[in-house]
Amino acid sequence: MAARALTPIRILAVDDHPVLREGIAALIARQPDMRLVAEAASAQEAIRQYRSVRPDVTLMDIQMPEGSGINAILDIRSEFPAARIIVLTTYSGDVLANRALKAGACGYLLKGAVRKELIETIRQVHSGARRIDPDVAVALASHLNDGGISVREAEVLTLVASGKSNKVIAGKLGLSEETIKGYLKSIMVKLGANDRTHAVTVAQRRGIIEL
Repeated sequence: MAARALTPIRILAVDDHPVLREGIAALIARQPDMRLVAEAASAQEAIRQYRSVRPDVTLMDIQMPEGSGINAILDIRSEFPAARIIVLTTYSGDVLANRALKAGACGYLLKGAVRKELIETIRQVHSGARRIDPDVAVALASHLNDGGISVREAEVLTLVASGKSNKVIAGKLGLSEETIKGYLKSIMVKLGANDRTHAVTVAQRRGIIEL
């Protein structure tokens, strides 16, 4: 009796950079147990394509037009709770990774590791396992017990990053300058930062703010 044909893992690739999608397509094309069934270049297109093709595994970028990849994960998982989604990103920050995992991502892989790690990550996630980039896992563990930055503190940091003074930030948020100074003091303690510029750098690296 002939062996039963292998049913390939059906994959949706979501990224706004066509060169990366082409690279992913080339990697998948060499795998007898995988097939790229659709591509998308934005968060909204990703949701539409998911509904259309119902892939086994979705590869999702985070920074894209028409909304973030994290919002796309939330939308897809709210409609399809069993969706298996792997984040592919350049961002190794623990806060961004934590948001993606809480949204329902089953894997988190840095784009620099795609060539070596993507295929095995797809297989593991398809089998029901979770897979997180080792560097990201270390970052998550090292900040496990940190005091988290609040939504208001992140708002203040974003305005600081755009070059706004305490006076301007206070005016924009309807607060006093002293309150803004208090927020910044708290932020620097939580991030282990020496000054406001250092705080912005740390916040960007960890994915607390996106510019």
